[in-house]
Amino acid sequence: MPGPIQSIERAAAILRLLAHGSGRLGVGDIAAALDLAKPTAHGILRTLQGVGFVDQDAATGKYKLGPGIRQLSAPGMDANELRSWAINWADSLASRTGEAVRVGALTGGTPHAEHAVLVVHHVFRPDNSEQAMHVGEHLPPHATALGKVLLAAEPDLAAAIRHSRPTPLTHRTLIDRAALTRALTEVRRNGWAGEVEEFERGHAAIAAPIRARGGLVVGAIGITGPVDRLCGSQLRHRPGLVTLVRDTAQAISRDLVTGH
Repeated sequence: MPGPIQSIERAAAILRLLAHGSGRLGVGDIAAALDLAKPTAHGILRTLQGVGFVDQDAATGKYKLGPGIRQLSAPGMDANELRSWAINWADSLASRTGEAVRVGALTGGTPHAEHAVLVVHHVFRPDNSEQAMHVGEHLPPHATALGKVLLAAEPDLAAAIRHSRPTPLTHRTLIDRAALTRALTEVRRNGWAGEVEEFERGHAAIAAPIRARGGLVVGAIGITGPVDRLCGSQLRHRPGLVTLVRDTAQAISRDLVTGH
């Protein structure tokens, strides 16, 4: 059996050290306290800073715990922040596919609200047809492509929904536990999710995950439109549209990781 990973142990020790005392320490202080070489301590601090777990004071050069630590128990990225990262890419996706685009994130999970997919951004289908704005709408996770992407990254939540007898919205909605399990396994394997008339008759959707540092899924982006435009024979999603959605999700993810 593999042993403990030393770099992770050292990172945990640095975080514990910063959580005590004044909470502001220089790299030399940290290296001395933990018996580390300064370059080693500095490298770990830079990595922790990159993921938001520590901050460095510009004036003193000292380190303190960052906002990422406080957000560990939060449901994910702030909806406005997710929208700001995705907005330009979502416009481009709508233009290239000719379909409506939605960006979503999981919300709820409190005693007063069930888990749902919150639509944080919506781009109209670019054909000048009359359409309704869906920003702020809550979608059922089990019956939408956006929701399947997010459930595939949340095993505990997916299990809870499977055992809660999901609501059938159409005759195609996946409510069977085994069928939903297989669908989420496919999402994890393929890196995208699709649905055909599971949420709304006559409509289909394709979605892919938006990932932050370390691969954490913080949202999903996808297209939705009539079945005959999104699907070909045997109701299979058109590969070209799948590629465009996946490429867009990966581009947003790269921006999140690099900060550009």
